[in-house]
Amino acid sequence: MLEHLQVPALAAINGLALGGGCELALACDMRWAAAHAEFGCPEVTRGIIPAAGGTQRLPRLVGTSRAMALILGGRRIGAQDAYRIGLVDAVVQPDDLLHVVEETARMIAGNAPLAVRAAKRAIRYGMEHPLEAGLDLEGQLQRMLYASADCQEGIAAFRERRAPRWAGR
Repeated sequence: MLEHLQVPALAAINGLALGGGCELALACDMRWAAAHAEFGCPEVTRGIIPAAGGTQRLPRLVGTSRAMALILGGRRIGAQDAYRIGLVDAVVQPDDLLHVVEETARMIAGNAPLAVRAAKRAIRYGMEHPLEAGLDLEGQLQRMLYASADCQEGIAAFRERRAPRWAGR
């Protein structure tokens, strides 16, 4: 459900993200980890597999070989290794984690809501379909945005050197 939200889903991981917790983070659009966080999909050590999307999302995010190593080995990795392989977008000190994620959320929320939703939709769609299909959707969404009141507001705000006032229309 998280990846299908129209708005971005942000994860702040401040501890263990193992099994279902890791898979929950994988379904988010962006992930930040506290320096002490640990990640893993240890399900094979219990006779099962990461079946809440782990076998599908993890390889798309970090590559097949790295996902195989994590899933088949059932091992944990620390936040720095998770960052190195692309599992998380940044590692921050635990006391700064929520501030950093909230600041990103505020930055995103300050942008045109129709454009944010359209960009997320295009990115997600493009990752699961051929390039030509992704480009086609991207063009359709851009044409829709050109006809929006928010697009006109964005242009006017740029010309007038002021902050835009988004209406979501």
